[in-house]
Amino acid sequence: MNILRPLSPHLPIYKPQLTSTFSISHRISGAFLATIVFFFYLLCLKIGLICFTYENFYQFFFYSSKLILISVEITALALSYHLYNGVRHLLTDFSGFFFRKKKIEMTVQN
Repeated sequence: MNILRPLSPHLPIYKPQLTSTFSISHRISGAFLATIVFFFYLLCLKIGLICFTYENFYQFFFYSSKLILISVEITALALSYHLYNGVRHLLTDFSGFFFRKKKIEMTVQN
Protein backbone atom coordinates (compact mmCIF):
# COMPACT_ATOMS: atom_id res chain seq x y z
CA MET A 1 0.00 0.00 0.00
CA ASN A 2 1.42 3.36 -1.05
CA ILE A 3 0.72 5.88 1.72
CA LEU A 4 2.29 8.87 -0.08
CA ARG A 5 -0.14 8.64 -2.97
CA PRO A 6 -2.89 11.35 -2.91
CA LEU A 7 -6.33 9.98 -2.13
CA SER A 8 -8.19 12.24 -4.52
CA PRO A 9 -7.24 14.40 -7.51
CA HIS A 10 -6.12 17.86 -6.54
CA LEU A 11 -6.32 21.23 -8.30
CA PRO A 12 -2.97 21.29 -10.17
CA ILE A 13 -4.06 18.21 -12.15
CA TYR A 14 -7.14 19.83 -13.70
CA LYS A 15 -7.04 22.36 -16.52
CA PRO A 16 -9.31 25.33 -15.83
CA GLN A 17 -12.43 25.09 -17.96
CA LEU A 18 -14.65 27.96 -19.00
CA THR A 19 -17.68 26.68 -17.10
CA SER A 20 -15.73 26.16 -13.88
CA THR A 21 -14.21 29.63 -14.19
CA PHE A 22 -17.69 31.14 -14.63
CA SER A 23 -18.98 29.17 -11.66
CA ILE A 24 -16.16 30.30 -9.38
CA SER A 25 -16.48 33.93 -10.46
CA HIS A 26 -20.26 33.68 -9.94
CA ARG A 27 -19.67 32.64 -6.34
CA ILE A 28 -17.10 35.40 -5.85
CA SER A 29 -19.48 38.04 -7.20
CA GLY A 30 -22.26 36.72 -4.94
CA ALA A 31 -19.99 36.93 -1.90
CA PHE A 32 -18.96 40.45 -2.94
CA LEU A 33 -22.59 41.55 -3.27
CA ALA A 34 -23.47 40.08 0.12
CA THR A 35 -20.51 41.91 1.65
CA ILE A 36 -21.58 45.19 0.06
CA VAL A 37 -25.15 44.81 1.33
CA PHE A 38 -23.85 44.07 4.84
CA PHE A 39 -21.44 47.02 4.65
CA PHE A 40 -24.16 49.47 3.62
CA TYR A 41 -26.45 48.09 6.33
CA LEU A 42 -23.76 48.82 8.90
CA LEU A 43 -23.14 52.21 7.29
CA CYS A 44 -26.81 53.14 7.61
CA LEU A 45 -26.71 52.16 11.26
CA LYS A 46 -23.60 54.28 11.75
CA ILE A 47 -25.06 57.31 9.91
CA GLY A 48 -27.85 57.39 12.46
CA LEU A 49 -25.24 57.90 15.17
CA ILE A 50 -22.98 60.32 13.27
CA CYS A 51 -25.36 62.63 11.47
CA PHE A 52 -27.33 64.48 14.07
CA THR A 53 -27.28 67.71 12.05
CA TYR A 54 -27.61 68.50 8.36
CA GLU A 55 -24.09 69.93 8.34
CA ASN A 56 -22.53 66.67 9.52
CA PHE A 57 -24.71 64.69 7.10
CA TYR A 58 -23.67 66.70 4.03
CA GLN A 59 -20.04 66.80 5.15
CA PHE A 60 -20.03 63.01 5.43
CA PHE A 61 -21.45 62.55 1.92
CA PHE A 62 -19.22 65.26 0.43
CA TYR A 63 -16.04 63.54 1.54
CA SER A 64 -17.24 60.07 0.67
CA SER A 65 -18.90 60.95 -2.66
CA LYS A 66 -16.04 59.67 -4.85
CA LEU A 67 -15.84 56.43 -2.90
CA ILE A 68 -19.60 55.97 -3.17
CA LEU A 69 -19.55 56.50 -6.96
CA ILE A 70 -16.78 53.97 -7.47
CA SER A 71 -18.41 51.43 -5.18
CA VAL A 72 -21.77 51.85 -6.92
CA GLU A 73 -20.15 51.25 -10.33
CA ILE A 74 -18.30 48.15 -9.14
CA THR A 75 -21.42 46.86 -7.42
CA ALA A 76 -23.52 47.42 -10.56
CA LEU A 77 -20.95 45.53 -12.60
CA ALA A 78 -20.91 42.65 -10.10
CA LEU A 79 -24.71 42.60 -9.91
CA SER A 80 -25.16 42.52 -13.69
CA TYR A 81 -22.55 39.77 -14.04
CA HIS A 82 -24.11 37.77 -11.20
CA LEU A 83 -27.60 38.16 -12.67
CA TYR A 84 -26.69 37.21 -16.26
CA ASN A 85 -24.45 34.36 -15.18
CA GLY A 86 -27.21 33.05 -12.91
CA VAL A 87 -29.66 33.04 -15.80
CA ARG A 88 -27.07 31.30 -18.00
CA HIS A 89 -26.46 28.75 -15.25
CA LEU A 90 -30.18 28.02 -14.93
CA LEU A 91 -30.53 27.65 -18.69
CA THR A 92 -27.67 25.19 -18.87
CA ASP A 93 -29.07 23.24 -15.92
CA PHE A 94 -32.51 22.90 -17.47
CA SER A 95 -31.43 22.52 -21.11
CA GLY A 96 -30.57 18.85 -20.56
CA PHE A 97 -34.04 18.31 -19.13
CA PHE A 98 -35.72 19.91 -22.15
CA PHE A 99 -33.60 18.00 -24.67
CA ARG A 100 -34.14 14.74 -22.80
CA LYS A 101 -37.89 15.34 -22.83
CA LYS A 102 -37.85 15.86 -26.62
CA LYS A 103 -35.88 12.64 -27.11
CA ILE A 104 -38.39 10.72 -25.01
CA GLU A 105 -41.28 12.18 -27.01
CA MET A 106 -39.56 11.30 -30.28
CA THR A 107 -38.96 7.70 -29.20
CA VAL A 108 -42.57 7.34 -28.01
CA GLN A 109 -43.91 8.61 -31.35
CA ASN A 110 -41.79 6.14 -33.35
